[in-house]
Amino acid sequence: MKTISENYIELNRLLHSERADYGTSGSMWASKIAERFHAYQCQSALDYGAGKQTLKKSLPNLPIRCYDPCVEEISASPQPAHLVSCTDVLEHIEPDYIDSVLDHIAQLTERVAFLVIATRPAVKVLPDGRNAHLIQEPASWWLDKLFKRFRLMEFVNNDDQEFFVTVESLTFNRHSLPPPPAPPPPPKTSIRFY
Repeated sequence: MKTISENYIELNRLLHSERADYGTSGSMWASKIAERFHAYQCQSALDYGAGKQTLKKSLPNLPIRCYDPCVEEISASPQPAHLVSCTDVLEHIEPDYIDSVLDHIAQLTERVAFLVIATRPAVKVLPDGRNAHLIQEPASWWLDKLFKRFRLMEFVNNDDQEFFVTVESLTFNRHSLPPPPAPPPPPKTSIRFY
């Protein structure tokens, strides 16, 4: 399944090499991703479109693998994971490939995915002059595509500029997870009256 053109790979590789701030948003979402990792009792995670791998660096105790077709050292075809994160990536996808990319993410997601999608123009511009956000569509447009591939568990709209969703794989049954471990009992206290 083709998810990106060769020309676009080269444009993005150029941006990654020229701009230290390109491909660095993953770390902003680290706490939310860690929460979902633990809530879904995940054993593996994949950062899809990892860029400079800031999410992995922010969560060194989680087993996060990185994939980005535009970063040579992490461009090999990824394996499925319990949790897939894809933050500030989907709006950068070439419109002709968005359905293939969403299908790919759905195939890789064994339990849950955390997706952050901007709906506004980007500040950055591609070397060919186009806005870096090739897809600038409202949340409703995106949700229609996501509903075909995932079960929506959470939707948060941030000032109509971007939104994030937590979605489950359609093949995942959350009721098959063992119950989370019980919290430890409260410490025993003793009271003395003199």
